[in-house]
Amino acid sequence: MRIFFAGGGTGGHLYPGLAIARALVKARADATPFFIGAQRGVEKEVLPNTEFPFVLLDLHPLYRTRIWRSWKTVAGGIKSWRAIARLSRTDPARAIVGTGGYASVMALAYGAARGIPLVLQEQNSYPGIATRVFSRYARQIHLGFPEARKYLKPRADALVVDSGNPIQPPPQFRPDPAAARAEWGFPPNARVLLAFGGSQGAVAINEVIAAWLRKGIASDVHVIWATGKGSFESYSALESERVRVRDYIAPMESAYAAADLALARAGAMSTAELAAWGVPMILVPLPTAAADHQTTNARALEGAGAATVILQRDFTPERLEAEVQGIFGTPGRVERMSASVLARSRPRAADEIAGHILQLVERAR
Repeated sequence: MRIFFAGGGTGGHLYPGLAIARALVKARADATPFFIGAQRGVEKEVLPNTEFPFVLLDLHPLYRTRIWRSWKTVAGGIKSWRAIARLSRTDPARAIVGTGGYASVMALAYGAARGIPLVLQEQNSYPGIATRVFSRYARQIHLGFPEARKYLKPRADALVVDSGNPIQPPPQFRPDPAAARAEWGFPPNARVLLAFGGSQGAVAINEVIAAWLRKGIASDVHVIWATGKGSFESYSALESERVRVRDYIAPMESAYAAADLALARAGAMSTAELAAWGVPMILVPLPTAAADHQTTNARALEGAGAATVILQRDFTPERLEAEVQGIFGTPGRVERMSASVLARSRPRAADEIAGHILQLVERAR
């Protein structure tokens, strides 16, 4: 049972597909996910190290600000259409799962033209172009944020589900917070802030965290800080009894379990993981994200009581201190925010989406 997965360009559009594909294989041994990605995307590094077959095509984004470069998009699209047609002749796909990004467009277009059932998984609260365009052809649309629904025009018989974003869920038996803090060398009752900037735009977050730490933080606050691999040497000297500085944290389980609060960007997948662990957030949206979708994500979580938002132009050591103390210093606020963020979480999203895809494929036989 072959199912095409199309999406990529960035990890945020690729990793959800991998999570769904693994859930499909777990549910049906005869499921055969096949990935279609772009030669220039992150998938060229990631897919060779996975268990799934794949093809990388000459796919390009739409160059909206440099329209003259879009000839590459057109030429690559024609070649990619032919390649997808050849793949389909040898072993036709029973469905095509699109997870967004320019790498998904040609496979979804081919599926719509050939009557292959389309499934969309949209990570963000403001859907990307691919989701908005193909929502009118899709048989199923799975939303990471329920707020995305109002931007779509699905067909009358489409299944639209607030499934959440597919992540690696927390273990059934979660690490004890006190034990996790001990792993980091912190007291069992410490208040812990987990800070990370992600692969994009970590510089602005790192600079403010460093200035905040140099000013001196409250005696009951402890920090786990992932600087990113390119910045670690610049900030490693700030490690102290109450501050742990790492370039990268993997796996994240002990950090999530130890944390009372997180400082992060507002990417769909990182916020989904924090929500699954019940960690409230201070979010600094990446201002250069496409269509400013990170701000939309952050505002949705803020409206649900799960996060506070600081725009990057307002992000200073003083503002960070005010937010941290406002949350840690208000009795019961961490607990209320944690309950709100857990209410938004969908830790079993991958299994749920896989189940719906299998039902669709069975009905389409």
